[in-house]
Parts: sequence; C-alpha cells; structure tokens
Amino acid sequence: MISKKLDYTILIVAVAIFLLLQLPYFVQIQYPFRLLGTWFHEMGHGLTALLTGGKFHYLEIYQNGGGVAYSSVTNRFLPIYLCSALTATGGLFGPAISGSILIMSARSQKHAAIMLRILTGVMILSLIIWIRSYWGIVVLGAITIALIVIMFLKNKKIETITVLFLGLQCILSTYLQFNYLFTKEFERNGQTMTSDTQNIAANTFGTYWMWGALIFILSGIMLYKSVKFYLRK
Repeated sequence: MISKKLDYTILIVAVAIFLLLQLPYFVQIQYPFRLLGTWFHEMGHGLTALLTGGKFHYLEIYQNGGGVAYSSVTNRFLPIYLCSALTATGGLFGPAISGSILIMSARSQKHAAIMLRILTGVMILSLIIWIRSYWGIVVLGAITIALIVIMFLKNKKIETITVLFLGLQCILSTYLQFNYLFTKEFERNGQTMTSDTQNIAANTFGTYWMWGALIFILSGIMLYKSVKFYLRK
C-alpha cells in the first residue's frame, strides 16, 4: 500500500492537471495531453466495436485534437442498432473507465507498475495496428517513449505518480469535452456529422442531451468512486 504521505499527491496532481489544461500559458504542454485524451476516446470506440463482435479498422488523430475511429458493426447475436449504440457509448465512457482503473491502481505501487506496463503495451499495439495519421503516430509515439523511459528509471514512486496523473487527466478530459456531450451535430472537413450522443439516441431512445447528461453524471460518479478507493485506508 502507498504511504500516507503519498495520499495527498492526488490533490496536488488534480490541481496541477486543472491548471495545466486550463491556463493559456501552457498551450504547448497541453497539446500532447489533449491528443492523449482523444486517443482514449477513439480507442474506446474501436475496442467496443471489437467486443460487440464488429471490426476495428483504424483510427486517426488530427492536428486540431480531433479524431475518428473507423469500425464496422456485425453481430449474429445482438441487433445492429444496439451494437452501434454501444460502440458510440464506448468512446464517451472510454476515458472515464480507463481513468478510474488507473487511479485505483495507483493505490498500490505494485499495481501501478503493472498498469503502467499494460497501458504502454496497448499504446505500442495501437501504434502498430490502428493509428493511421501522422500526428497520432508522432504524439502517441513520443508519449509511449516517455513511459518506457519512466519504466527504465525503476522508481516506484515516479511510476505511481505517473499512473495517477494519467488517470486523472484521462477522466478530466471527458469534462473538457463538455460541449461535445451536448452537441447533436458538428462539422468535419466540410461535412455535417452526428455526435456520439445523437448516435446513441438514434439507435435507442431519448435525446442527445439526455444521454449527454447521463454520461456526464456517470463519469463523475466513476471519478468519485475511484478517488474514494484510492484514499481508503
């Protein structure tokens, strides 16, 4: 178990992330972490498509911080509309679920070290198999190299703080996309696209803002539960 002194790290890291992602003085530092948040989001779409019996073809991450995961939905046991809704949901919950797991694993230096290696492995796998854009390869490649360097330092405290930082940053990236949760349509390369929340509503029931509010609340609950678990004596 992590020492009591390190328990206060979560507050310090949370404040640091908030300032890092909000203050205009850190625009250049913010950039790779915004793209990392996009990677978690798009991987959530792609991996959910795989889990529902479909195919995850590839993903692109753009210079402006946006991205898209190309997948196809095929399943002999589940209705196509349900698979489509789940795939759309996977991208919105991907950062919150991943972040919660990382935060909880940071409670133990041993578990944090394991999660850091798993995360790095998934990043390497995504670089080899799925990422098909220049900015995605450059930025995610640099982040992967940084994580490998941290592992070679063999400092358990640094590994634990890194996992905690990534976990908090991951969940908070959901709230930085607050407007997207409550967006019905958006424009990409001159084309009008439907948002994830609208895709969920179109394939199930309700409205895009209803699903946006539900995902926002559930993400907050996951953040609360994971932090509570981390601080538990």
